[in-house]
Amino acid sequence: MKDRNLPHSDSWATPEYIYNTLNEEFNFDFDPCPLNHDITKWDGLKVDWGKVTFCNPPYSKDLKPLFIQKAVEESKKGKTVVLLLPVSTSTKLFHDVILPNITEPIRFFKGRIKFKGYCSDGSYTESKSPMHDSMLIIFKRNI
Repeated sequence: MKDRNLPHSDSWATPEYIYNTLNEEFNFDFDPCPLNHDITKWDGLKVDWGKVTFCNPPYSKDLKPLFIQKAVEESKKGKTVVLLLPVSTSTKLFHDVILPNITEPIRFFKGRIKFKGYCSDGSYTESKSPMHDSMLIIFKRNI
């Protein structure tokens, strides 16, 4: 079992094969938290999102809920938001925020996605799997 108390990085890239497949379907025009983004230039939680946004948010317990809530708010403006999230279906966040607002069935990935990024020890990897399985959540509103 992985030690959940060790420091973890929030900077992990979505594999190209996943992003490219989703982009073909949705035609994304914005990502509020691109890999290694400098938030002194703009903060994805404070700017308006695009009409069709892809978001693989930080998975940390403080930031993930903020990005999910922002996704709901942006969808209520008539935008489409596609979120790549860890599976955590027993949480209040899932039942109180995600479930009441999804507009398409949840898409679960077979096997664990291998992300690219820097481990807590500073080493780079292209084959790091998270502690959770992954799911795709879609919020879409028509105005």
